[in-house]
Amino acid sequence: MGRGRQKAKHTKVARDLKYFSPDTNYGALQQELSPGEPGDPRLEEDLEKWPEYSAFHADELDDEEDRSKSA
Repeated sequence: MGRGRQKAKHTKVARDLKYFSPDTNYGALQQELSPGEPGDPRLEEDLEKWPEYSAFHADELDDEEDRSKSA
């Protein structure tokens, strides 16, 4: 007997989630997606966490590939 009530509740929650559209904070989104200033502590922290995505690391990889091709 409880299954019908449970299914109805899940259907209601799914419908609410489907048609829910929160207001978008475009200022925060732009700040998050825009590149930071060179001295920005957040940028430095990100480069420490993920050095493989820094431009400096990409240059090192290119140099290593050039060396391996010439050898």
